Amino acid sequence: MTADRFLGSSARLVILTGLSGAGKSQAVRALEDLGYFCVDNLPVFLLQSFAEGIESGGATAQPAAVVADVRDRNFQKEFPGILRGLRSRKALGARVIFLEATDEALVRRFSETRRPHPLAPDRSVLEGIVEERKRLSGIRGTADYIFDTSTLTVHELRKSFMGLSVEHTSEELVITILSFGYKFGVPLESDLLFDVRFLTNPHFDPKLRKMNGLDSEVQDYLDKLKPTHEFLNRVTELLDFLISEYRTEGKRYLTIGVGCTGGRHRSVSIAEWLAVKLLVGEGVSLRVQHRDLEKS
Repeated sequence: MTADRFLGSSARLVILTGLSGAGKSQAVRALEDLGYFCVDNLPVFLLQSFAEGIESGGATAQPAAVVADVRDRNFQKEFPGILRGLRSRKALGARVIFLEATDEALVRRFSETRRPHPLAPDRSVLEGIVEERKRLSGIRGTADYIFDTSTLTVHELRKSFMGLSVEHTSEELVITILSFGYKFGVPLESDLLFDVRFLTNPHFDPKLRKMNGLDSEVQDYLDKLKPTHEFLNRVTELLDFLISEYRTEGKRYLTIGVGCTGGRHRSVSIAEWLAVKLLVGEGVSLRVQHRDLEKS
């Protein structure tokens, strides 16, 4: 199931769960702004009575969203059975969104907030992440939608969740051109991948090494390479065709990954140029992200 078709009038109860640090609190705030009645860290044993309260309000009752996770010691054991009961109530339209992120992203977030992992108050954060991921593997498999937040800022996460509601979306296709470095791993969210490591690497020019693909000197260097223009022309033609077909099919989100070795020179320039060359018209929004630009 895709995010763009996920929420609507039939989804009267949304349950947010997943890994600690993956953004559940930010996500539930976005749903609150959409008009949902929201509760963060609801004890799992209260879910049944909470759902009954929603149903008692009738078809016009305010939709609700709750966050339930391992902060509740009984969550892992009791949630699967309770969820089966909730899903048997067809009128409730219960939906489960599971938020996750890479170990690297989660460790960084815990480091930035200086908070201990809820499962590892006296151990390393990574140990807590590994244990939580293992505990939640079964619950992850019951989710209606799995949302990877590894590369999202708080603002991008909010925008993504605002877009989950059909009342707040149009038929717009949101395209992200994402530059990255292969040595840091392929972005999990990529729908399409283009490898530009065949281009001569500016990194080996001492004058350009400390620059990046946003600098005019690096762009001039790549602009002089014949393969650069042939690649851009061929890929642009392909993407113009695919974007049109994806829109016809009803796709709402498209992530185009552009990778080089370190994600600082070639992929960055190519991503910027593709954003200019693509023929995106009405009903398509386009953004460019550089995942590994500041890494070394």
